[in-house]
Amino acid sequence: MSEPIKDYGFSALPRDGTTLIKNKPSPDPATPTTVAAIPLPDTPLAKAVLAYAKRELPPKVYNHSMRVYYYGTTIVQQKFPTWSLPPETYLLTCLLHDIGATPTNLHATHLSFEFYGGYLALELLQSEKYGAPQVQAESVAEAIIRHQDIGSTGMISVVGMAIQIATIFDNIGGHADLVHPDTIKNVTTHFPREEWSSCFADVIREEEGAKPWCHTTSIVGFAQEVEGNKLMEPYGG
Repeated sequence: MSEPIKDYGFSALPRDGTTLIKNKPSPDPATPTTVAAIPLPDTPLAKAVLAYAKRELPPKVYNHSMRVYYYGTTIVQQKFPTWSLPPETYLLTCLLHDIGATPTNLHATHLSFEFYGGYLALELLQSEKYGAPQVQAESVAEAIIRHQDIGSTGMISVVGMAIQIATIFDNIGGHADLVHPDTIKNVTTHFPREEWSSCFADVIREEEGAKPWCHTTSIVGFAQEVEGNKLMEPYGG
């Protein structure tokens, strides 16, 4: 029997990611894996959105989005094996999570980039061309809107938590022990960073300057944390 809530990643987890990681069910050290060992979902929807992302996202944003997919998948497989993270829905979320931060979209709205990105993703996925089920499109949108909603109270979807952990890992090197260094080397070889830290820090400052009310301001010192990402310095900044 179909379970849409579980099947599309709406299973609820505590929003306190730090505590979740501290109490992770698998305490064993991270083991090396590769891009080749984590196949992308082979579905028409996944292929169509992948093509869209390659076409519409700046290359550095696309590479970041793919790294987040591989890091998040690896972390869940190795550290949280009981989580029901649907690969297709997670891939769609990763590919579209920064769509609101592209040069065009960042200044197309007064909304914070995550919120606008969630609305853009919802519209895109439910369009006739892509035709995602409503619950899946809403799961993606929810996770995008909340992917910087870091805190210690309440709940969040499993897709939302997975992308939070993975973006924190890629952007600031948070919870460095979750991914083996050989995995980072392999992923960044396929999807180079190309000074992503300075690139994303510039986007943060650009949004905060244009929209001093934006949600990103809730992460105090975020641009400085991104620029100070020591974990990723050996892999292209």
